[in-house]
Amino acid sequence: MSDLFHESVSDKFIFSVWQVMQKTPHHNYQILTKRPERMLQFVSQKAMAVLPNVWLGTSIENADVIDRIDYLRKTPASIRFISFEPLISSVGLVNLKSIHWAIVGGESGSKARPIKESWIDEIHTQCKKYNTAFFFKQWGSWGKDNQKRSKKANGRVYRGKTWDEMPSVRGITV
Repeated sequence: MSDLFHESVSDKFIFSVWQVMQKTPHHNYQILTKRPERMLQFVSQKAMAVLPNVWLGTSIENADVIDRIDYLRKTPASIRFISFEPLISSVGLVNLKSIHWAIVGGESGSKARPIKESWIDEIHTQCKKYNTAFFFKQWGSWGKDNQKRSKKANGRVYRGKTWDEMPSVRGITV
């Protein structure tokens, strides 16, 4: 995975990717970035159109980067999403207004930090409040019981079920 809006990626390259996405409306594209301010600038000023097959998102791993959501919210897109993964601390009662989809997951790997169910609860509560689709991807290397094991062994059941909600394609929203 790479970040299309990384500072080392030229506007010319981003524009060429945008053109390919425009020419292939039968595919859906999910563009995830840690640089939503650049994404906002590009989509608002340089993109020829808001594409209904392009979903735009940002990563939020903790409250220190919560301001990324404001840039995402201002970005014209058919679907706006947030990947709260790896969720390494509470993000509080985050404002999900105009956000269509939230993906939540714990960290995996040998140096993974545990995820707390209360952090997931905060996001899930806000998803219900703002009518945002909720997708729980995984516990990661640390289970609900705070035991470290493989992410497969920890699974993806949250509050007794798997959460695979997806946003409905509502057409273009600004």
